[in-house]
Amino acid sequence: MPHPLYSVAEIAAITGGDARISCPEHPGIRELLTDSRKLIDPAQSLFFSILGDRHDGHDYLHYLWECGVRNFVITEPTKIPENLAANYFVVADSLLALQQLVSAHRNRYTVPVIGITGSNGKTIVKEWLYQLLREDGQIVRSPKSYNSQIGVPLSVWQLDQDTRLAVFEAGISQPGEMVRLEQVIRPDIGVFTNIGSAHDENFPDQQSKVVEKLALFTSTRELVYCRDYTLIHDAVSSLPAGQLKPFTWSKKSRADLQVGRINRMEHETEIQGIFRNDFLTIRIPFTDEASIENAIHCWAMMLMMGYKQEVIAARMHLLSPVAMRLEMKEGVNNCSVINDSYNSDLGSLTIALDFMNQQKQHRRRTVILSDILESGQDERRLYADVAALMRQKGVNRFIGIGPALIRQQELFSMEGSFFSDTESFLRELNYAAFTDETVLIKGARSFGFERISTALQQKAHETVLEINLNAVVHNLNLFKSRLKPETKMMVMVKAFSYGSGSFEIANVLQFHRTDYLAVAYADEGVELRKAGITLPIMVMNPEEQSFDAMISYRLEPEVYSFRILSHFTEALRRRESETSQGRFPIHIEFDTGMRRLGFEPDELNELIIRLKNNKHLKVASVFSHLVASEDREHDAFTRAQITLFREMSDTLCSHFQYPILRHILNSSGILRFPEAQFDMVRLGIGLHGVAGTEHEQRQLQPVATLKTTISQIKHVHPGETVGYGRRGTAEREMTIATVGIGYADGLSRKFGNGVGSMFVAGKLAPIVGSVCMDMTMIDVTGIQAREGSEVVVFGQEPDILHLSRQLETIPYEVLTGISERVKRVYFHE
Repeated sequence: MPHPLYSVAEIAAITGGDARISCPEHPGIRELLTDSRKLIDPAQSLFFSILGDRHDGHDYLHYLWECGVRNFVITEPTKIPENLAANYFVVADSLLALQQLVSAHRNRYTVPVIGITGSNGKTIVKEWLYQLLREDGQIVRSPKSYNSQIGVPLSVWQLDQDTRLAVFEAGISQPGEMVRLEQVIRPDIGVFTNIGSAHDENFPDQQSKVVEKLALFTSTRELVYCRDYTLIHDAVSSLPAGQLKPFTWSKKSRADLQVGRINRMEHETEIQGIFRNDFLTIRIPFTDEASIENAIHCWAMMLMMGYKQEVIAARMHLLSPVAMRLEMKEGVNNCSVINDSYNSDLGSLTIALDFMNQQKQHRRRTVILSDILESGQDERRLYADVAALMRQKGVNRFIGIGPALIRQQELFSMEGSFFSDTESFLRELNYAAFTDETVLIKGARSFGFERISTALQQKAHETVLEINLNAVVHNLNLFKSRLKPETKMMVMVKAFSYGSGSFEIANVLQFHRTDYLAVAYADEGVELRKAGITLPIMVMNPEEQSFDAMISYRLEPEVYSFRILSHFTEALRRRESETSQGRFPIHIEFDTGMRRLGFEPDELNELIIRLKNNKHLKVASVFSHLVASEDREHDAFTRAQITLFREMSDTLCSHFQYPILRHILNSSGILRFPEAQFDMVRLGIGLHGVAGTEHEQRQLQPVATLKTTISQIKHVHPGETVGYGRRGTAEREMTIATVGIGYADGLSRKFGNGVGSMFVAGKLAPIVGSVCMDMTMIDVTGIQAREGSEVVVFGQEPDILHLSRQLETIPYEVLTGISERVKRVYFHE
């Protein structure tokens, strides 16, 4: 069922404000808005004009009114724009009004609500509980890390009649905050993850902070926590008898869940425990301490909720990583720059360092760190811990900025330099000192480290292709969810990974344990190997002149003809004395209908004989390409291909004593022909959020967003022409914006003269005249646009499918056509 509508009268009654109603017949409110940039449905939105440290929501009233918003909660009636008829609810505190409204919304529902607080792990525990429990009904949960005074009400507002369980996290930084969040969440069940040093400076001591966090559970029936955190256990034990029922777990003391042996293996951890005198075991696909603690919280929660142990164990083993808030860009002198300003405690620093270590493209690692301002710890001990962390994570060079780090610089034994402030660092910045390395920039916001990030980025024009690594992970996991547990996955990263950047995407795939990668040409594979990618890599178009490089870098060729088979065998014979790794793996392609490359059925017997007599080669896999797996019209042909492939591969595999992988499904095939998964599937364009049907498309997330900015705005009179060849003619008074993207960046000239459009301030702006080499003109008449405004070429809207249809082509061509001069920016939340 849809989210309920709240009438103007209901909003006025709940917020208790002075209602100044100009639109009494308004149909109702369904969307809450606190950020003007996130407007979705103007007609049903209620905007809260919240006053922040650096912004005033009242400044956006006029803009939002022009966008169609007609309902506003404000605190300063003198800032109501003149002659703009709307409904204004004047209150003393807009934030409190937001919380009151959502509290009333929460009271409409009786579904179980889990509330999570603690110093660390809230988001992970929330996301993992969602992963573990989502099979049993619709779950509403906090988006990302929405755990603040604003984020919590926006999360709880998602509750509707279809909700069967809700999971919300709550964070605080000041005394008195949790009471307000408790009134919004009102959890039935609680999780208190741990207590750490974050925001210690705002509390008399950690005990006071524990008591503040416990205020979330005033009305909670049951609370899960680890009793090894003494401050938490003592505070819970001091509560009045019967206020809540604790469910404890412990590695040290008697508890409801007694955790025993923890056995870390290469890629997973086995955790043993005792519950109600029964010996239990779970396995999780993580080995770090934080993940183990978070998983035990989830284990305890599920036991408390009455889940059977076999169900828990099966689901725990399928837990997937939760992404982090990080941004990676191409830096000067072939560097990779990771910018992280999420927070500045040791826990988040550890996460950022782990992400840096996932990047294998450079061996050298540099960390630029500011003073940690919110720890509340003894300074000497804090930076001793930081220095130890740098050593543990293999940091080669440490650059410290801030007076505390200068005072403690002798603790850092690696190569290092120290500066009193950001300005001092920038004054002495030597760009040549940053070459072929990964640089992590992490600092408290007051240090303004965005200036360092900007300085170290590779200089490029303002057109960027943003790559959402979270969407990559989402799409990868979606396709994985369609596979049998034993089915492997090969992911295509050819053609600069469809324009998204090869090693950056490959690093994500390697981290998420993809089985195989595939590239078009050997040089692409060589670059991945140089970037630290160790996964098996198949080369789909092996060329004779690249055979030596393929052998040196252990790149596995596709073999589609007897000519390639003979020539690669000869290359191996020449290098026989140098290669000591046994038979070289190859991949045999069958032609089952593409009529492009591959062995024919009548060549199969000779192929088998030649392979069996070849002591240099081992068949790693056999495969074929589906011609039209996305098109229902050709399903009969697709099934005929699958049948022929099965027959040919059965024949070949039966002649060898070792296992040979078989694969024929591409992205569309994975979704539409699950019966043909064989041993492995190949994921290509689907990873980038493109599917063959609208139903499938809705389940994927777009990965790439191509953005540029407005360079200049001009007013054009009727009859005037725009651009080369005078191909654009103004038929009326027009406002024309010149944007910094052209055909040299990959924007097809076919988009000219109104064929294509771009998104400006949420509205489509048609292209006027011809697309130039470096610039394009768009019609922004009637659109709130100014010089420097952001322009979206494709992304969430308009999407890549829309553009490809305009060009009468396919999304592959649009994506791979984006020039490498367009800067790639990688986001990972």
